Amino acid sequence: MDTHVKMFSCLSDNFGCLIHDDSTNTTVAIDAPEAGSIIEALEKEGWSLSTILITHHHEDHVGGVDELKARYKCGVIAPHDQGGHAIANVDRRVVDGNTIYLGNLTARVMATPGHTLDHVTYVFDNQKLIFAADLLFSLGCGRVLEGDPAMMWASLLKVRALPDDYWVYCGHEYTQSNAKFALSIDPDNLDLRRRAEQVDQVRAAGKPTLPVRLGDEKRQNVFLRADEPSLARQLGMEGAPSAKVFGELRERKNRA
Repeated sequence: MDTHVKMFSCLSDNFGCLIHDDSTNTTVAIDAPEAGSIIEALEKEGWSLSTILITHHHEDHVGGVDELKARYKCGVIAPHDQGGHAIANVDRRVVDGNTIYLGNLTARVMATPGHTLDHVTYVFDNQKLIFAADLLFSLGCGRVLEGDPAMMWASLLKVRALPDDYWVYCGHEYTQSNAKFALSIDPDNLDLRRRAEQVDQVRAAGKPTLPVRLGDEKRQNVFLRADEPSLARQLGMEGAPSAKVFGELRERKNRA
C-alpha cells in the first residue's frame, strides 16, 4: 500500500491521525490536539509532518498547532473563521467543495456545521477515508454547540450520502457510552446490539473502536436515522420532521 493511516490517543479521549503517502513521503495530520503525541507517532514511524488539516477551532483540536508548525515548518489548512472564533497560524483557508492536493493524496472539503459553525469534514475518496472529527462519532454525533439541530442534521446527511465502504475516523473515543444511549432508544436493533457487545469487548481489551465502516453506522447509529418512521415512533414523534426528531435525540443524549 502507498497510503498508511496511523491513529493514536491524544489528551484524555481524543484521537490523533496521520496519513502518510509513501510515493511522495508526504505526511498529513488531521487536527493537532497536542504536539507531544503527534511528535512521538511521527518519530516512531520515521515520518516528517508536511501539513495539518484542521476541522474546527476547539482547543482540543488545535492545541498543538503552534509547536508542530515551528518544529516541522509544515503547512496548516483550516476552515474560515466563523462566529468570532479565530484559528491562528493558518496558511490556507478552505470552504465547502475545495480540493486539497497533498503529494499524491487528494482531500475534499465538506462543510459540516452544527457542532461549530466552522466545522469541516475531510474526505479522501481514493482511499475511502472520512475524517469527521466532532460531527459524527461511532454510534453517536457531536453536541450542537454553535449551530442548531437542523444545521447539524443537514451536515450528517451529507456524510451519510457517502458510500457504505468508506472508513470513518472520529475525533473522540465515545463509542461505548454512545452504544448505551442508542440501545435505550432502539433496543430491538439486532445489528446495534451485536455492535454494542463488540464495543464492550474491544474496550475491555484496551483497544480503540475506530475506524468504522460508514455502512455499519448507517444501520446502527440512531443519529443517522432520524428520518426513519420506526425511530420517530420510538420517540412518540410519528410524522414529525426529521430535523425535529434529530433534535429530540440530541437533547436526550445531552441529558443521558
